[in-house]
Amino acid sequence: MKITNIDIKTVEVPLIEPFHISLGTITHAISAIVKVETDEGLFGYGEGAPGVLITGENLEGTVESIKRFEKALIGTDPTDLEKIYWILNRASAYAPSAKTAIDIACYDILGKKAGLPVYKLLGGYSNTIETDITVGITKPELMAKKAAAHVANGFDTIKTKVGTGLKEDVARVKAIREAVGPEVKIRVDANQAWSAKEALQIIDRLNEYDIELVEQPVKAADIEGLEYVTKNSKVLIMSDESCFNAKDALKLVERRAVDVLNIKLMKCGGIREALKINAICETAGIECMLGCMAEETNIGVTAAASLGAATKNITRADLDATFSLTELPFKGGIGTECKKTLVLPEEPGFGFIGLNQ
Repeated sequence: MKITNIDIKTVEVPLIEPFHISLGTITHAISAIVKVETDEGLFGYGEGAPGVLITGENLEGTVESIKRFEKALIGTDPTDLEKIYWILNRASAYAPSAKTAIDIACYDILGKKAGLPVYKLLGGYSNTIETDITVGITKPELMAKKAAAHVANGFDTIKTKVGTGLKEDVARVKAIREAVGPEVKIRVDANQAWSAKEALQIIDRLNEYDIELVEQPVKAADIEGLEYVTKNSKVLIMSDESCFNAKDALKLVERRAVDVLNIKLMKCGGIREALKINAICETAGIECMLGCMAEETNIGVTAAASLGAATKNITRADLDATFSLTELPFKGGIGTECKKTLVLPEEPGFGFIGLNQ
């Protein structure tokens, strides 16, 4: 089987409402959807959703990178995943979202060829995964109201964005805790907003309301600061922007700079690299979370959920991007229904069908 063509479509779907984090505001899911075609008639779908606030990529660059990859991949067997991985890395040093699009599509083809859902190919630990749901930055009373509604809808873990100042952040977490009660887990994501010493002060205050973990408290490049916070905090510390790939994961693990590590396909370049990251962490006794970009559609979320469900060491998930979409641009996979348990399709591959018109 050989790759004969890679078709690219760009989609832009408005979010139900703007999503505010400490780094900026996201209003649309924007991605490049690929269809990798073969000489056997099999094809696979993938998605590259560039998150400019996190990875620095944009849609135009992602599309151009995919076109570059197409030239290098024509004539290659898409089920030769190791060969695909190294071809992509030779063609571009970075471009993780574009690499993810190709990677997901090739796994989709492999699943179809094998007659198995991808979660089975990746380990088959489970066919479901439970996700938290995120509340963006706004007024504390509105955040609390949203959190309470999510709990009433069956969610037992709320992730809240913070990072605009001690007083405001404490007010937000306090309001959410009072609204959801003592049994619901609260995760806090600062998106690099604090210095190391400032982080410890703020985390100590936020933990008055019993938080489970804090995600990316310091700047992405401040590994020394991240290590300092982790070793001096009573609350679990999780990296996000500090870990893009397996090399980053190895550095964090060697320094014991985190308690938990957040993997995102769009950040690392796809399932192949994500498996390496998880293996490093599992060997070191560090659990992982599987996250997503707010810009993703059901293609990226389905692929991430398949990996998260398939592997035991991925113990947490933040895969709620489709819940914020006004519509699905693509048929098949995870839908927009807002529920904590995501159930993986049993069809071969990812269960993708095609673009909605």
